[in-house]
Amino acid sequence: MKLGFVGTGAITEAVVTGLMKSRSDISSVVVSPRSAHIAARLTQMFPIVRVGVDNQDVVDSADVVFLAIRPQIAEEVVRELRFREHQHVVSFVATVQIETLGSWIDVPLTITQAIPLPFVAELRGATAIYPPNDQLAELFSSLGTAVQANDVRQYNLFGAASSLMATYFGLLETCARWLEAEGMSYDQASLFLKQLFGGLSHETDASKEQSFEAMASGFSTKGGLNEQVFKEFTENGGTKALTLALESVLKRIEQT
Repeated sequence: MKLGFVGTGAITEAVVTGLMKSRSDISSVVVSPRSAHIAARLTQMFPIVRVGVDNQDVVDSADVVFLAIRPQIAEEVVRELRFREHQHVVSFVATVQIETLGSWIDVPLTITQAIPLPFVAELRGATAIYPPNDQLAELFSSLGTAVQANDVRQYNLFGAASSLMATYFGLLETCARWLEAEGMSYDQASLFLKQLFGGLSHETDASKEQSFEAMASGFSTKGGLNEQVFKEFTENGGTKALTLALESVLKRIEQT
């Protein structure tokens, strides 16, 4: 496979790093010169990676072209590129639908949407794909788990769920700052919380339970502290706020 990445940000770096760890059938990877420090780092780490002269060089050199660009500049960037028939374009641009992207490209080829997350660098996490494509699912399965959406609605739901990452870290920061305000050093609080939530992540992976509610029950003594915190979190609007935020993000995705 010959792969090209238009846009060389954090996600491109994560995907390339994961693929270099997990695949032996990739003959070349060409990344765009934008974000020169990341592009240079990738070429230093992996001999088969080179920096393209420009975005058109990336497209010309690849069988599969990944679009890892910001939605605000996506149309401008894509319309300037000349694609070949029968190329495979994989879009990481969450808010641009396939039909819109196809009108910008204006060449008959295969377009797939995907949502890789930063953890793919460590061969962890799930990548949502739409429409289903076995070749691409096999590629992303090398990076953890590939989840093929049955329809665009399901794909958009995966996109909304993936927007929880900052909230996760925000929860940790809130707790760390509370511990700091109560007299603990921030470094000590951070160390404790990283180990606590890292352990919970491991338990989630290892658990045979399908229900998160059942997992919560397993870590909560009746009348105990864990039960109290979640009860008060819910009663004070925590779960409602999260649901409203997810609905808002989904609406934004669907209206774009």
